[in-house]
Amino acid sequence: MQFIAEHQNRIYGYVYSMLGDHTSASDVVQETNLVLWRKKDQFDPSAAFLPWAFGIARMQVLAHVRDLGRSRCVLDQELVEMMSAEAEAQSRQMDSLQAAMRRCLSEMPPKHRDMIQTRYFKSASIKQVAEVFDRGVSDVKVTLLRLRQKLRDCVVRRMEGEA
Repeated sequence: MQFIAEHQNRIYGYVYSMLGDHTSASDVVQETNLVLWRKKDQFDPSAAFLPWAFGIARMQVLAHVRDLGRSRCVLDQELVEMMSAEAEAQSRQMDSLQAAMRRCLSEMPPKHRDMIQTRYFKSASIKQVAEVFDRGVSDVKVTLLRLRQKLRDCVVRRMEGEA
């Protein structure tokens, strides 16, 4: 199931935000992956994967906290539920930000979009971008600064429009 691999970072971040410990988060994510795999036939492909995966991860966090609670004092279930709700809200906001960014990028002139993608998505250095676009390094720096400002303004407008 490719969704599991595609969303590992988001699932890890979600679990870590509730546990605050890398070792525990890694353990819980591994358990979550096993449960996701075992329950893959129960997933409705027409539904969003992440909320389903977060629900399973939340149950794994609660099980982990319960198991740890037998040997020492840890977070209670109510706190885990509150943290879970906050992490889910942040995930939805991240999805909205990414959608706004994609939309704003798609509205840019192709040459500007290509410059942004070359620099930030392909991780090219400023010098490499200058060579690709046959421009001076200082010109590329100024252009990228202006393009980032335009992107930020566009994303802010879109996000305010959603609120």
